[in-house]
Order: sequence, then C-alpha cells, then structure tokens
Amino acid sequence: MLWVKTFHIVFVASWFAGLFYLPRIFVNLAQVSDTTTTSTLLGMARRLFRFMTILAIPAILLGIWLLLGWDVAFTSAGWMHAKLLFVVFILGYHHSCAVILRKFENGLNKRSHTFYRWFNEIPVLMLIIVTALVVIKPF
Repeated sequence: MLWVKTFHIVFVASWFAGLFYLPRIFVNLAQVSDTTTTSTLLGMARRLFRFMTILAIPAILLGIWLLLGWDVAFTSAGWMHAKLLFVVFILGYHHSCAVILRKFENGLNKRSHTFYRWFNEIPVLMLIIVTALVVIKPF
C-alpha cells in the first residue's frame, strides 16, 4: 500500500502543478490582443489541460484504491468525508478550467485578467485544506 500511496501523492502533486499554471495562462490570454500570442498561449493551454487530465486519472484511481484498502471504519472518519468533498470541488475546478479554455478558444471570454488572478488562487486553498485534513485529521 505504501507504493500506491507514493504514486498517489506524485500524481496529485503533478496534477496540481497544472491546476496552478493553467489559470496563469488564462491571465495572459485575458491580457493579450494580438493573434500570434493568443494562438501560442491557446496551444500551451490545450496541451497543459490534456496533460493535467492524464495526470488526474491515475491520481483519482489510486486514491480510490487507497480508500478501498483503508482499514478504518469510513463512517467514523469525518475528516475523510470532508477531504472527499474537497476532492469533488477540485474535480469541479478542473472541469471549470475546461469550460474557460473552450470560451477562450471560441473567442467568448468576458472576464478580466484580474478575475483569473483570483481564480488562480483557488487550487492553492483547496490543496492546503485537503493536506491539513489528511495530516491533522481534525475530526
């Protein structure tokens, strides 16, 4: 199980690297107006989104494996329920990145770079919360 946990952590960390960087590309996309730069940034964003989705899949599957092999009563671990709720939020954030990317690709973005700067902070907060829940197990 330690190998499963190790690879779960590696894939989650790699997935989050994408979740941290893709919104930064959105900031740049919201600021540029020339088509060459926009085209380059959209290419980068597409490739990054594809790559981070590939990384998310084993992270989730390994997490499910760990959950199924967990030898503690699931009903008595409130921290695990909270963690899983935030995992759902993280998956929602990942999906919202796909929606935003499609809007940029179709020229339908209506939001400013300031919005994307704040949007970029959300995965940091979620990672802190999930890590604290797993390490501290507050309830």
